[in-house]
Amino acid sequence: MSESELLREGLYLMVFGMGFVFIFLIILVYAVKFMSHLVIRFTPEPVVETKPAVKNEVSTQSVDNEHIKAVLAAAIHHHRRARGLNS
Repeated sequence: MSESELLREGLYLMVFGMGFVFIFLIILVYAVKFMSHLVIRFTPEPVVETKPAVKNEVSTQSVDNEHIKAVLAAAIHHHRRARGLNS
């Protein structure tokens, strides 16, 4: 075999090899897209659980806020009286 025949054989091998790899990658892309659509279609959507609103907690929280307000007012009054700032 001459050098030109070897070079031609090498080019054929390169073109066919790269062509097969390109075709394989195209098939792989479409296979992954197809599997993605299958998973999205057949996977159930997650169920969101909702809890009923409890009204007792709201009223307890407002009572706690009133208690905290009274304690803070007493602390401020005590601090001002101790410092002589009470007017």
